[in-house]
Amino acid sequence: MKRIFSVMLCCLMVVMVFAYAKEWQSGENTLKIKAQGIFSAGGTVITSDGKFNPENHWEESGAGQTTHADHANVLYQIPENESGLPMVFLHGYGQSRMGWMTTPDGREGWSGIFLKKGHSVWLIDEPRRGEAGMTSVAGIISEKTLDQRWYTQFRIGRWVDGKSVANEGSQFPNDDKSVDQFFRQMTPDTGMKSDMGADFDGEMVAKAVAAAIDEVCERTGKKSILVTHSQGGRAGWLVPKYTENVAAIIAIEPGGGAQKGTEAYNAIVKLNIPVAMYFGDYIDNGDPAIAATAAWQSMRKSCYDFAAAYTENGGNAVVINLPKEGIYGNDHFIFQDLNNDVVADHVENWILKNVTARK
Repeated sequence: MKRIFSVMLCCLMVVMVFAYAKEWQSGENTLKIKAQGIFSAGGTVITSDGKFNPENHWEESGAGQTTHADHANVLYQIPENESGLPMVFLHGYGQSRMGWMTTPDGREGWSGIFLKKGHSVWLIDEPRRGEAGMTSVAGIISEKTLDQRWYTQFRIGRWVDGKSVANEGSQFPNDDKSVDQFFRQMTPDTGMKSDMGADFDGEMVAKAVAAAIDEVCERTGKKSILVTHSQGGRAGWLVPKYTENVAAIIAIEPGGGAQKGTEAYNAIVKLNIPVAMYFGDYIDNGDPAIAATAAWQSMRKSCYDFAAAYTENGGNAVVINLPKEGIYGNDHFIFQDLNNDVVADHVENWILKNVTARK
């Protein structure tokens, strides 16, 4: 009898193990991709005067030759359980699509998180950046040592005696290895001469992003949710001038809002696009001795001004101040912080309430 009971118990344990394994494989830890790929969108073709001589193809003038430049490079993934609208991600200054795909400490980035939520993701390297580096204008790639400038501007903390000191309660993964990985995400712009982004061509970027969004619509039959970050937010407001296929704009700490009366603002009003603008911590409570604190207060205020004007025009716009939502410790890179999953849940809830009905 004991032997029979032991055999039955062993069989039960085997069944439970296989059931658990099957449940784990089909659970949220498994992501199945239905389709993926890379393509270029938008851009220009420049042709030099003269005639190309194939028997002297190394001649230096480029006579009669072309350059394909100023396009966006788009990496996309479509999940097997696709249920939401496509999300098109546009990075900020000194960045590439890598920032959406991972974190400095190697955790899952927003691209993976939103794939699991049922969205296809379309990750842009903007013109003259990353894998879209071919440019129609000459830039200067600076060799200046500027890491600490950006560490400070991005409200991560202070840099003291050669060491990063994160803000109190920070969600930034501030160990030495993660800080090193964070700095190595910085990507030069091949078309800018300014090391402060002063000659950023937002119109050129917006045209390429709009072309990418139109391509997404052609492939999926759906409008896209445009997710921008920082400097990418400046170009993001311009995108609706060049396409009607934007279902919503989610701007993560944009460098200001669309100004009332501008072509960008009027295009957003015309298309009645829902807009959410997310800001993190250390703005109201930032160190007043650091210039970035006042700068971010000013940029966020322009977003409040935009939201007020747009709402008065009948639009749907909101500035989401994360500390007021009970979410603390976020710097400029909200989507890479330790609580990036918590903020992603907040974003998805906003989408479900404001965007899902828009096809």
